[in-house]
Amino acid sequence: MIKFKHVTQRFADGTVAFCDLSFSVDDGELVLITGPSGSGKTTIMNLILNEYQPVSGEIFFDDQPINQIKHSKLPEHRRKIGVVFQDYKLIEELNVWENIALPLYIQEEKQTDIEDRVTDLLRLVGLVDKALVFPRQLSGGEAQRISIARALATGPNVIFADEPTGNLDEETSTHIINLLTKINELGTTLIIATHDPLIIKRLKTKVVDLAELQANLENEPVKKEVEDEKTPSKKTTQKPKTKPDEEEEKQFDKQVSIEKKEQEPIKLKLSKPLNANKIKLGLSSLFSKKKKPLKDQDKSKKLDEEKLDEEESMFTNNDKTE
Repeated sequence: MIKFKHVTQRFADGTVAFCDLSFSVDDGELVLITGPSGSGKTTIMNLILNEYQPVSGEIFFDDQPINQIKHSKLPEHRRKIGVVFQDYKLIEELNVWENIALPLYIQEEKQTDIEDRVTDLLRLVGLVDKALVFPRQLSGGEAQRISIARALATGPNVIFADEPTGNLDEETSTHIINLLTKINELGTTLIIATHDPLIIKRLKTKVVDLAELQANLENEPVKKEVEDEKTPSKKTTQKPKTKPDEEEEKQFDKQVSIEKKEQEPIKLKLSKPLNANKIKLGLSSLFSKKKKPLKDQDKSKKLDEEKLDEEESMFTNNDKTE
């Protein structure tokens, strides 16, 4: 399903993620990508999503070179890959039900289909009773389970879990791994990027170890400019680098026409249906290319929480009425 052939990724500031990386992931397989922080685990995810192109080498998804996917087909490609993040990436302005339903609304699925799918996913992760609460009211383990449910919403071919237990205690981590392996047993291809020794020890499966690659890089000169190495060879032609984040946000803006005059009753009652303004507010955090350090995220989260108090009280009152 996924194949990396001699892939090297280096960024404009000279940072080298990895060099000459080759591995494959078969349909329905469970694969661990291991290595210390900074070894390139998240970069592999971004390359599979076609967020950017590697400096050299080739990447295939379902036997198709990823760099040949047309820009107009990128949203369709990315819907095949569900992502579970270490910091959950739940939209604070939306409640649990709305967070899971969001990808389905964007795809303009039928209301009844969305209701069935969201209800089934909440049952799968064991959080039906949390449908109407907001992300900041969840524990870390609950938030991660909701993140997994959202990643499964569109029925992706692959789930990429990026350090899914990084912010969790040992007991909660065990529950998350049990859930992910259950999903894999149901037929979904699963890639887990982790440096958690408990996961590595417990899951006896294929391992792509980036630590040795990183050690080899320390002895290699890496001062050449990235642009020099991006000159396409005769065998491989690469399109000019675009701004997928910015372009995909425009795509979402076009697709997020989800307010309807008539709404069928939903199985798990919401205080009010999703609306485009709420979604645009929340999506900015998912499409921002700027990555804040965890400490800065914590500070901004406190400010966001203060900002959301007034809004949440309105939803809470409506939920009680429901």
